Amino acid sequence: MRYRTRKFISFIGYISAILILSIVFSDRLGGLTVAFGVAGAGIAFALQEVIARFTGWYAISFAHFYKTGDRVQLGGIKGDVIYIGILRTTLMEIGDWVNGDLYNSHVARIANSFVFKEPVLNHSGDFPFLWDEIKIPVRYGSDYNQARVIFQKVAESVCGDYVEVAQKAWKQLVSKFLIENASVQPMVSATFDENWVTYTIRYVVDHKKRRSTKDLLYMDILQGLEQAADRVRIASTASEITLVETPEFDVNVQSQNKDLR
Repeated sequence: MRYRTRKFISFIGYISAILILSIVFSDRLGGLTVAFGVAGAGIAFALQEVIARFTGWYAISFAHFYKTGDRVQLGGIKGDVIYIGILRTTLMEIGDWVNGDLYNSHVARIANSFVFKEPVLNHSGDFPFLWDEIKIPVRYGSDYNQARVIFQKVAESVCGDYVEVAQKAWKQLVSKFLIENASVQPMVSATFDENWVTYTIRYVVDHKKRRSTKDLLYMDILQGLEQAADRVRIASTASEITLVETPEFDVNVQSQNKDLR
């Protein structure tokens, strides 16, 4: 009991000493507090970008915005993620002056704070496939059903291997997010205007094989059209231009001979 009483008295003594010192040196302590506050504000302002980048790294790592190997678009730059640092994400850039999804040799380093400033487009995160399309103009007078059969057969032959895997990945995405169920089967649709009939081939493809898959599709389509050249013809601007015939004019010129005197 005596020990607790002595301990309590000592605690009261410490508190009293602190209060007395605060009263005596209140003016100096006030100035010191202001100085510390200004210095702290300056340091926080100077480090705000560093803090934002570190926070972005934390979000990337634990919110699964993207991971190494994903194909993303950050800050207007599209490429494959090759390294995720505490302050920056490194991309091997694709596109720009290079047509298609091919590397252009640029290694881009982007601040992690971009994940809070601009949309993050991940082309290979939860669904590592892309929907792509090819449009083919067909001349009027062609066998439209035969054209559809050719295009559908080519699409299923080239892209059919992706369907089963893509279907499983899409079902997982539908169960995770509130989105509509979509077909991953290759499909062909048609529209027409005053120039020609346009067929659109829609299909899913691996996000890193978009260009090579499109090349295979075009080559097989050309072969199929050559075999059906008598029934299906490709339309073009040059072949579809029609000239308006100029009407015939019947001009009768009557000449009169006049004597000039």
